[in-house]
Amino acid sequence: MTKVGIIGATGMAGSATFKAAKQAGLDVTAVVRNAAKAKELLGADIQILEKDAFALTTEDLAGFDVIVDAFSTAPAQAYLHVDLTAHLISLFRETKQPRLIFILGAGSLHTGADNHLVVEDIKKMPEAAAWVNTPVNQLAELHFLQDVTNVNWVGVSPASSFVAGPAADKILYGTEDLLVNAAGESETTGDTMAQAIVKEIQEPTHKQERFTVANG
Repeated sequence: MTKVGIIGATGMAGSATFKAAKQAGLDVTAVVRNAAKAKELLGADIQILEKDAFALTTEDLAGFDVIVDAFSTAPAQAYLHVDLTAHLISLFRETKQPRLIFILGAGSLHTGADNHLVVEDIKKMPEAAAWVNTPVNQLAELHFLQDVTNVNWVGVSPASSFVAGPAADKILYGTEDLLVNAAGESETTGDTMAQAIVKEIQEPTHKQERFTVANG
């Protein structure tokens, strides 16, 4: 049975992915700082590795087939997205296992006739100053990953709006461009992201690249 560890399993994306992985019959472990919070949210009988993500060691994670990085933090500390990615990559240089799956942002996708980055549109929003650090640093996270050729990694980005909610009946898949459905909506719900990640775990399609998913 595939062993999956989910860093940040109490967050929106992490908890959805944990539940979807468990429902799919995977051997899933919540990698969290607060075991009590994880049990309250995900169930008293779940498997837990209680440790700060930045203190994780190769030995902690070596038994997993897949590690999902669903880490989230406040915009003021968004640089931690890059720092944690660098830490995880450093643990598994020159290895094929575990496979590392990183949940990235939509800001690194391209859009428009001129193929510009979505983060450029975000910067122009009136309220952007309060949270733009997150997409900016998730773009840096992707740039870091794109230079990594000796670790088995994959990234996945949501659409413009990434919110809690049930999985869509139809899931759209893409690579580098922002996805918009037939109704003109660019949204990915947490359960849609979770389903896409579980599918990628069970049927590996991408290696050392990023893909994107959205509600159809």
